[in-house]
Amino acid sequence: TSAQALAALLRDLGTEPRRVPDHPDAAAALLRSLLAPTRTLLVLDDAATAAQVRPLLPAGPGCAVIVTSRSPLTALDGARRFPLSPLTGDDSAALLRAVSGRAGLDADHPLVHLTGRLPLALRVVAARLAARSALTPDVLAHQLAATEGRLHHLEYDDLSVRRSLAVAHDALAASDREADRDAALALRRIGALDLPAYGAPLIARLTGTDERRAEAALDRLVDVALLEETAYGRYAPHDLVRDFARELSLRPDPAPGGPPVSRLPDPRLPASRFPAPSPSAPRPSVGGTETPAAIETALHWYAATAERALVAIVEPGLDQDDRRRPTAAQPPEHAAHVAATPPFESTEAAFAWGDLELPNIVTLVERHAGDPAHDHRTAAYVSTLIRLLFPYVHRSGRVAEMEVLGSAALDAARRLGDPAAEAYALGDLAGLHFLTGRQGDALALNDRALEIWRRLGVVSWIRRCLNNRGLLLEGLGRYAESEAALRQSLTYSRQLNDPHGEAVTYSHLGNLYEHTDPRAAIEQHRRSLAIGVSVGAVIVQHSAHCNIGYAYLTLGEPASAARHFEESLRILGGHGDWHGESQTRLGLVRALRLLGHGDRAVRECAELLRRADARADHYTGGLARHQHGLLLCAQGLHERACAEWRTALAALDGTDETAVTAELRELLGTAGARC
Repeated sequence: TSAQALAALLRDLGTEPRRVPDHPDAAAALLRSLLAPTRTLLVLDDAATAAQVRPLLPAGPGCAVIVTSRSPLTALDGARRFPLSPLTGDDSAALLRAVSGRAGLDADHPLVHLTGRLPLALRVVAARLAARSALTPDVLAHQLAATEGRLHHLEYDDLSVRRSLAVAHDALAASDREADRDAALALRRIGALDLPAYGAPLIARLTGTDERRAEAALDRLVDVALLEETAYGRYAPHDLVRDFARELSLRPDPAPGGPPVSRLPDPRLPASRFPAPSPSAPRPSVGGTETPAAIETALHWYAATAERALVAIVEPGLDQDDRRRPTAAQPPEHAAHVAATPPFESTEAAFAWGDLELPNIVTLVERHAGDPAHDHRTAAYVSTLIRLLFPYVHRSGRVAEMEVLGSAALDAARRLGDPAAEAYALGDLAGLHFLTGRQGDALALNDRALEIWRRLGVVSWIRRCLNNRGLLLEGLGRYAESEAALRQSLTYSRQLNDPHGEAVTYSHLGNLYEHTDPRAAIEQHRRSLAIGVSVGAVIVQHSAHCNIGYAYLTLGEPASAARHFEESLRILGGHGDWHGESQTRLGLVRALRLLGHGDRAVRECAELLRRADARADHYTGGLARHQHGLLLCAQGLHERACAEWRTALAALDGTDETAVTAELRELLGTAGARC
């Protein structure tokens, strides 16, 4: 305490113990008077709070103080703060070499990464290497790479990463402050769930508090260096803290209002006196009493919020209603969770939430969807979550995530014996294949979904599958079959009184007519546009203008095409439709190139490539590089053009984009001598 520290300092400065004032203010005044005429550097190590430090600060101009703390102590006035980040790779390697006596350890050695470049962890590793000549750095790195045993291997003599972390956690858990106890509980829940990053809304659900308290708890964990705020409102633990939090999640919760239950050794005693966890102990993701509850709570919240995002992203109508309609396996309590979840204020807010939380959702699904240890309810929530989330994922163009989620949804639906959920998953996977240029694969999946919907008699989904079938057959050059499917879809749209579906089908009929009569194609797209305007369907309007632009390119009228592509992008705004946006930008690049606006075309192409690469969308990237190569060739940069074309050809390998790949091979053959 401050009083104890004051008494110790005064005695060290020569004050007789009986003359040390009992009152802390008097003791602080005496300390300041004794230090005032001196040049003294005072070091206060491991301070807990600003209040603990203030009485110890000297006032003399010749004095200075260094305070080390897990907390930022931002309430101390006039202090200069020096946050200590992990060591650099080179400094980490230098510390390892100096303490261990092992030459050849450099910044690229796995030990540097596995210790997180934290000085204490590096010091423990180096001490172990110094003590055991037969233990090689590579063997120790292999031991540390087994996540379950990492903290066990980061203890030596009186040095222990686990105990260092426990000091911070146990102080929070034993605190009288609500925010501190909330922070300790939050860390336990973080260990149980073990996701890439966290925000206050999820932590509030996991801890049973409100978002204000959850945010305060997360901020306290940042204060004591158990979390890092990676972006505003987003928090993530260091890898070693993750290991510690997993261990915490295996302990029983402390009794309400009682002292923390601790199985960690007293930090004042040597680690060798206490048994360490076995390196082969299972991760909490498959064990631990609170882990299944944390997983279910997270899935509840993600599924409910995904439905709120769906409402914000998909325009009102049959598309939204059908996607929200429960399948047989949807948990009955889901509706109550949705009712308790606030709606999004805008489409942009829903997309922003999805962008933040998608890595967490993919982690949850990958880890738990196919785990036989989890029950029917987990599979049901996974199926429900993915069904409701997929419109966001599809419109965002998150190709890699679509594959993970779509496959997991299909597996869950089949395990649940839920045919409607299976049809959703098949259709969603068909959408993935369409986005990545594998139209034949998409057609096969779509037809399997169509067969299920026909068996279930769901007319609205029969219509959608027929519409998609027509689109895919047109892309495969099977024009007569395409028109037959689209005409059937149009009939169903009229039966359902579904103008939105009718508008989409007119758009696809326009794409079909473009092969034979571009003017007739434009008329179909204008019919689609008129319906889109009448029902306020933004995506329909944006798509219609994009498709009209392509029809004008076919007619050799790039100026008209460019105007429609620009209008398409303007209408889209922040609504999000990666396929539509990417096709529009691709068409705009083509129109600008044909108009001789090379500089702007290059800028637009670079932006398209940036967006495609951010989504790991190699198919769109290949189409964009095809155009970029043409622009480079027009500038006389033949070697760079050929390099782009080769990359494009590799990206489009295995797709059904035969016309572009044929042109790329021809371009490379013609330009080969110059490249």
